[in-house]
Formats: sequence, C-alpha cells, structure tokens
Amino acid sequence: MTIRFGMLTGNAVIDCALLAWFLAQLAKVILELVLLRRFDVTRFVSSGGMPSSHSAMVVAATAAIGKLYGVDGAAFALAAVLSAVVMYDACNVRRSAGDTARLVNQLLEHVERLTAEDFADDLKIIMGHTPFQVAVGAVLGLGIGLLA
Repeated sequence: MTIRFGMLTGNAVIDCALLAWFLAQLAKVILELVLLRRFDVTRFVSSGGMPSSHSAMVVAATAAIGKLYGVDGAAFALAAVLSAVVMYDACNVRRSAGDTARLVNQLLEHVERLTAEDFADDLKIIMGHTPFQVAVGAVLGLGIGLLA
C-alpha cells in the first residue's frame, strides 16, 4: 500500500502533519478505552495525554520538509525551531498550567463559603504533557513525516 501525501490538501507537508495529529488523537481514544475501559470520544479533540498530538504534528511537518526539500534550507530550519518551541511548551508551560488548575480545583473543594454556582466549571487539568508523551508524539510524527 502506497500512501500518497498531498492528495488531501494538495500539500504533502500539511497532509503528513494532519495524519500524525489524527493518529495521535486516535491513539488517545484507544488507550483510554483499553486502560480505563471507558470510551470517551471527546479525547479525540482534547489536548493533553498520551501521545502528544502537538509533537506528532510539528515533527511530522519538520520531517516531511527535511525529506522533500532537504535539511539545509530555511524552511527546515524554521520547522525545526518551531518543533522545539511547541515541544518545550507542551512539557513546561502547558503542563504547569494543568498543575495549577489541579491545585486550584483542590482548593475550591475546601472552600465552604462558596457554592457550586459561583464557579461554572472546574479548570481544565489535562493541558500539558510529560516528556515521555512528547517524545512518543515526536517519534510518531517523525515516522509519518519520513513517509512523505
């Protein structure tokens, strides 16, 4: 079976990125089903969890650019830098925001003077990734990008 990238959007790099994102999100749904025995279709469009779809997407695009156009050009350099920023953000900034949300939710459980109506929803906890989740997403993206 031959995968023909570029047929979906007309751009092989974008198609690689989209396929990597799709497979990473699908993996989240399947892992939740297998490990937690819970089918949650919202995991398909949510952020956080295993593997990192952000990492998969940017690394797939970077790898496809490198394979199709070479690694010595400005496009590959920009893609590589962007990939590093996205993966750093996933591991640090977004993960820290998730940790903060978890703490605030715990604090709110113990505030007796406030009622549930004072707060619309709990803060989103699963925002970032562990370094392992980012690495798995990057490996998935690399594999997809090299198929270009």
